[in-house]
Parts: sequence; structure tokens; C-alpha cells
Amino acid sequence: MSRIGELLVREKVLSLQQLQHAQDEAKRSGKRLGVALSKLGYVQDQELTQFVARQYSLPAVNLGEIEIDPAVLKLIPREIAEKHQVIPIKRQGSTLIVAMADPSNIYAIDELKFLTQYNIDPVVASDTAIEGAMSRYYDKGPDLDMMIGEFDVESVDYAAVTDENVNVVDLENQAGEAPVVKLCNAVLLSAIKKKASDIHIEPYEKSFRVRFRIDGILQEEMRPPLKLRNAITSRLKIMASLDIAERRLPQDGRIKLKIGVNKEMDFRVSVLPTLFGEKIVMRLLDKSNLQLDMTRLGFEQKPLDDFKVAIHKPYGMVLVTGPTGSGKTTTLYSALSELNTTECNISTAEDPVEFNLPGINQVQMHEEIGLNFATSLRSFLRQDPNIIMVGEIRDFETAEIAVKAALTGHLVLSTLHTNDAPSTVSRLLNMGVEPFLVTASVNLVLAQRLARRICADCKQPGEKHPEQLARMGFTEEQIKTAKVMVGKGCGTCNNTGYKGRVALYEVMPFTDPLKELVLQGASAAEIKAEMIRGGTKSLRMAGIGKILEGMTTPEEILRTTVDD
Repeated sequence: MSRIGELLVREKVLSLQQLQHAQDEAKRSGKRLGVALSKLGYVQDQELTQFVARQYSLPAVNLGEIEIDPAVLKLIPREIAEKHQVIPIKRQGSTLIVAMADPSNIYAIDELKFLTQYNIDPVVASDTAIEGAMSRYYDKGPDLDMMIGEFDVESVDYAAVTDENVNVVDLENQAGEAPVVKLCNAVLLSAIKKKASDIHIEPYEKSFRVRFRIDGILQEEMRPPLKLRNAITSRLKIMASLDIAERRLPQDGRIKLKIGVNKEMDFRVSVLPTLFGEKIVMRLLDKSNLQLDMTRLGFEQKPLDDFKVAIHKPYGMVLVTGPTGSGKTTTLYSALSELNTTECNISTAEDPVEFNLPGINQVQMHEEIGLNFATSLRSFLRQDPNIIMVGEIRDFETAEIAVKAALTGHLVLSTLHTNDAPSTVSRLLNMGVEPFLVTASVNLVLAQRLARRICADCKQPGEKHPEQLARMGFTEEQIKTAKVMVGKGCGTCNNTGYKGRVALYEVMPFTDPLKELVLQGASAAEIKAEMIRGGTKSLRMAGIGKILEGMTTPEEILRTTVDD
């Protein structure tokens, strides 16, 4: 892809610095340059594909709309396809049509011609689309239903649902059986391939199900027989180094799975006793997909500038708010990554530590031995810190120490669980923090949400409903000019119409008018009105912007944001 990189720079699609950054990212992650360019947001997949097609006067194809004959796939083995980032799509007489990310690779074309004994006719597809097609056709992932068929469930006597006196040795034996091990591994690998963020394994009175959270939405994956419940639960607890004999109390652990040569995936495991057995939820932590470049998180320019000004101040607090799974940790890690220099001493208190960041002192909380956010904060202040990150401000004690740290020359980053930026003030006041301390310590509050992004492979104009848009807050001019896009549904997005997510930000700098309102005891609604008057976009307004840009749909914005 180096030739294509040079063409992108020559045609001024990329700057030389962007190309070098993308090449560094590709080298670090082990991915191809096209994937790195797309991940960094420098060039969209579709734009890159059309550019390459124009440069080489070749047709571009949408692999999501093509059904490939298995006989054609067999002509090029998986390892050769991966080596050259190609996939065969059609055979015409003595010619084999092959989708390539880099049609200038004559060595690949020669090798494919020698291997298949066909003339090779290249067409252009993006790296991401080819990877998706490989996953779909070469390795369709584990057939979970077929694997369940391998169990002779009638011949295995698992513990009854009401039986609390389960023999630990029996549980270990059942958990170690080859089909159980295979099934559990298959569930984990299937979640990785489908880019799930969480796995839910849930026992009910008469059923047992596995669900994946993909792009923020739960989707049912399989329903193993209820009799396998204890064996599957025990296997996962053994993998997470948990006590399989303890079935009455919640437990937390971690599974580290090695995939291939260089990649490791962490699963954060939470076990919760329910009425009909233990529910297990596993959060997937993939460091290779951690986006630490703030300019690529989805900020618009003004909010990004405001955020950067706030985090580069020598002291004060920057608070990030939003529900669980809204990307708060990624935003904080991105800020820390920008601030992480040899001149800075950075300490973080996290529960749990999700990713290891070189050069930053990260402390894992252990409530059972008294190591909580407040205790850690006190200790940090004796460690000569410049920047402190607190995973979450949950109580007055933590809030009080964080405010004092912010007022004594430290930059404090933290999160709060509130609905939007203005209500963060009310939350701090309800905790017991004095209004004058809030105005003196807080630099900026950022609220965020994640909305599903329309699949690039099946995006098309959708039906516009003016009444719905008006209720959402679109202006009359925006309603007239808006082009509402939707995803038709294809193989790439599993027929959902969505692939990936886009972030919505509400960035509220603490200006003097806002400080005056806080000191006067104004409500969250009054603070929000002043915030909008000051030029800050609310979450709903940010969502409307993403609809107008064709990134997401009105339904997604209605799902993730509330009316102003």
C-alpha cells in the first residue's frame, strides 16, 4: 500500500504527516495501511476505494452485496488471501475476478495466476471490506448450534436448579469436558469476531441464553440446553480464576485470551448470583482498538479546542459524564495520552484498570481491604503528582479531596454518572460540595453518548419525516435541506444497517456567567439555557449535526439523547 499512500499525498488527499502517522499506526497494530487510515479517520473506506479505483481505472465493488460461490473461494486458500489482502469473487471462463485493496501489487497477481492457473482480473475493495468478507466466507466463526449438538445432554446428570450442595469435584470434571471447553472458547472467539463489547450469559427458570452487545445493542446469539448451565458457568469461572464452590456471592475476575502470535484479548468477568443460577457478564477489552488520538474521537473543532484548553490548564477539574458504556474511559485515556510526557507525574485510581498505559501510575481499587478512591487520592497527594485521574466520584469524601487537590495546584480528571453536563453541578452540590468550591475548581464538564453509525457498505437515502425532525429540534431550514440516510442491511453489518459507533459530545466550559448562576443557586435547566446561549451544543444538537452529515439516523439520536 506504500504506492497508494504516495498517491494520496500527491493528490493532496493526505498530508505527509498524516501518512507517516498512519504508517506508524499500521506498524504498531499489525494492520494494513488502509485499515489504519480508516481507523484514524483520515480517509473513509468508501472514499479510499473510489480513489484507488479512479487511479488505476478499475471498477470498485461492494463486497457486502456480493454472494461468493464456495467453489470460487476454494481457488485461493485463506493464508494466500490474507497474505495479499485479496478475495476471489467470480469466475468467467479462464478469468478469475479478484477483489484487491492494492491493485498495483503485481507480485500478488503473478502468484495468484500461478496458483490458480487462471488469468487474474483485479477489482478494487477496501481493506476493511475484504477482512469482513474473509471472516464471512473463509471462517464463518464457530457454528454454535452444531457444537451444542455434540453434547449428549441426556446422558449427563447435571445438578438440579435448586440443588445448592453441588460437589466441587463434579463441577470441575464437567467444566473440563472437551465439548464444554470447546463451546466456551467458541463463544469468546465469536464475540471477538463480531466486535461485541460485552457477553451476557443468563440462566432463567426454563431457559439459558447467550447474548452479545454489538454497537451498544444486545443481540441473542444462542440458547444452550439448560442442563449445561452449571458446566458452562464453572468453566468460565475456572478460566477467570474464580472460586467455583462459591455460588452465593458476586465475584469479579479476568480472562486473558491469546489470539494468534501477537494479539491478546482481555475479558473482564462479573459473576452475579440470580434466582435460577449465576449470571455472567464479560466485558471485552481490546487494547489494539483503543483510540487514543483525541482528534479522531468524533469531536467537532470548537468543543475539541475547549476540551484541550481545559486539560492543559495547570490545575482544576475536568469532569466527564455519561452512562455506563458511553466511552468516558476512552475520552479520559485520550486526554492522559496527550498529557503524558516525561515532565509530568500522572497517577490514576481506577476500578477496574481497563488498559495499561505506559508512563502512567495506575492503581487498582480493592474495597475489601480499604483501598478506595478516597484513600488513593490522599496517598496520591503525598506522591508529588501533576495530574490525577479518579475513576469515578461516588461520594462526598472523594469529591471533597478531589476539589481540594484541584485547588492546590493539581489537574484532576474524573467521571460522574449524570444525564448531561449541566446536571453535573446539581450532583456535586447534592453530594455536599459548596457552590463556591464548585465554581473555583471545575474547569469544564463534558457529557457524551455513543450512537450507532450507518453501515458504509449499504448506506442509502431514506424517507424523511418532517414532523419527526421538527419534534427533534431541527430548524425549518434544516428540515428543507436535510438528506436522511439509512442502512439497507447487508452482510457486513449483519443486516442491521449499522456498523460501528459515533460519539456525541456536550462540552461545557465553566464561563463567568455559568459560575454566577451556580453561586446564585440556579437550577440545571437555567444552567443549560445559559450553556446553549454561550454557544455550546447540547447532546441533541450534536446528534442533529451527525444526522445532517449522514453518519447516523434520527431513530438512533432519539434512542440516545433527550429533548432540550
